Amino acid sequence: MLISTTIMGILALILVSIGYLKGHHIIGMKAGLTMAIGVLPLLVFSFIIAGMVQVLIPYELLSKLVGTESGIRGILIGTVAGACAPGGPFVSLPIAAGLLRSGASIGTMVAFLTGWSLWAFSRLPIEVGIMGWKFTLIRIISVILFPPIAGLTALALTKIIK
Repeated sequence: MLISTTIMGILALILVSIGYLKGHHIIGMKAGLTMAIGVLPLLVFSFIIAGMVQVLIPYELLSKLVGTESGIRGILIGTVAGACAPGGPFVSLPIAAGLLRSGASIGTMVAFLTGWSLWAFSRLPIEVGIMGWKFTLIRIISVILFPPIAGLTALALTKIIK
């Protein structure tokens, strides 16, 4: 996280400097602060959920359901759980990180995040409303195998890359 934070900090300084030269730095900083205030409660609750998952779900149960020995069953559980996960990355990434730290396998968490991004059941009603049922059906059928395949690929890679 240190590298990512450093890169983002440098990028922010560069953009603020450019904004300063153009006289827009205050407007940009206010817009950023407004976004941060709006997202902060979601971030706080997501990290609380991620932390509570780590301490409330017994390691043995988590390991059995979605750990390294869970195999394809864990990947399928991760896929469906990801598809059912509400919200954006501010919610799903901390939950996935908490589960990973608690004993979930990398393959399962890859399936979780891929299921969240590709299937996203919570997004289906608005997608049907905007894009139409035919498009949505074709999209879902087109990506239906990707989350389990991604999870299995990640599982295989964890055995190769140690």
